[in-house]
Amino acid sequence: MTTTEDPPARTARAARTARSVDVDRARKNGWGSALRRDWRLYTFLVVPLVFLLIFRYLPMAGNVIAFRRFRPGGSIFGDEWVGLYYFEQFIHNQQFWQVFWNTVILGGLSLLVCFPLPIVLALLLNELRSRRFKRIVQTVSYLPHFMSIVIVVGIVFQLTSIDGTVNQIIRAVGGDAIPFMQLPEWFRTIYVSSEVWQTVGWGTILYLAALTTVDEQLYEAARIDGANRWKQTWHITLPGIRPTMMVLLILNIGSFMAVGFEKVLLLQNPLIYSTGDVISTYLYRVGIQSAQFSYGTAIGLFEALIGLTLVLSANFFSRKMVGASLW
Repeated sequence: MTTTEDPPARTARAARTARSVDVDRARKNGWGSALRRDWRLYTFLVVPLVFLLIFRYLPMAGNVIAFRRFRPGGSIFGDEWVGLYYFEQFIHNQQFWQVFWNTVILGGLSLLVCFPLPIVLALLLNELRSRRFKRIVQTVSYLPHFMSIVIVVGIVFQLTSIDGTVNQIIRAVGGDAIPFMQLPEWFRTIYVSSEVWQTVGWGTILYLAALTTVDEQLYEAARIDGANRWKQTWHITLPGIRPTMMVLLILNIGSFMAVGFEKVLLLQNPLIYSTGDVISTYLYRVGIQSAQFSYGTAIGLFEALIGLTLVLSANFFSRKMVGASLW
């Protein structure tokens, strides 16, 4: 016995088949058609891609000298295979471990202080009703980001020198001047404070953009249920921007070991090496100034592997616990 399919059923099945064919065709031709259609826009990627290729990826080939003995004037990839010799050399070097822990502490303090403050500032700005005052606060907080590191360090020295603004205030209230930049215990406080001043305002931009994506109907429903502003922030706003928070946290963790080289180099002096010397500045001295290129490359590769491990771990736990990740 044969059955005939109803016309509506045949039409629905044909529509599903056509959609699946269209999806497959779109997947196959998506990149090609998009490239042909928007080739002018894609040309803007050429210069950044060339920059990344030349200055980021090609230099990775030079990491081989971490396992070879490099001599200036010899082969660019080293003259003699030494294996893990340079890694063993810095692992047994007590000065390296002091620098390593300085980097961990300074990076941890920067992450602990500088990561949540842009979130707090964005939430406060989002609550402002005066557009004019909001624009003024945003402009004032964004400006330090556009200053050169040299200018920022100059301002820090102007404030903390013996005759600087801070010591003038201390003398005015009857205290003794403090040589801040000569005391190791003050370096971390000064560095983190300058990072907060320079980066917090700029960091609020992404969070302010994320706040615009939170559904206003959720706030209306919460107000009807009697939720105050704090409960709305805790139960609606923060969960709404959680994916953005986690992505930025992963990126910050990735640069955890790469504490700002330029600022630290300009701020430090031999008197504060015990707390202010980090891996990047140590690399500069032993790798560039002392011409120990293979030794410096081994330390840099070790630092990069730690950063990669931190990014992969943070991304994994973020995806498992929060559901937001970079990939």
